[in-house]
Amino acid sequence: MHEISLVKNIFSTIEEAFPGRVEQITRIQLKVGLLSNVQPILMQNAFNAVVEEEARYADIQLEVEVLPILIYCDDCDKTAEVHNYRFVCDCGEPSKKIVQGEELMISQVAFRE
Repeated sequence: MHEISLVKNIFSTIEEAFPGRVEQITRIQLKVGLLSNVQPILMQNAFNAVVEEEARYADIQLEVEVLPILIYCDDCDKTAEVHNYRFVCDCGEPSKKIVQGEELMISQVAFRE
């Protein structure tokens, strides 16, 4: 399960960005694109497993926001949402220009006041 290593990397990144403050974190929010090959439920399960191993993470909650796939159409100069993995704009033209959907990023870290 590659989600375990992703979660460990997330905690490592946060520890580097906020040294000595991990115990004050209450929530981590991720943005995950549909093309990122990450399943939110598996990410949550991996997060729970890592939290069980590391007592200092015990009070942290995980929120995963799933982002839809968006493409840009040169023909009509618009952004359109991809449905059923059909990379076709609303105008009917296909597009390979993905503008959203491949992300896997930490979007917010909340701390105890």
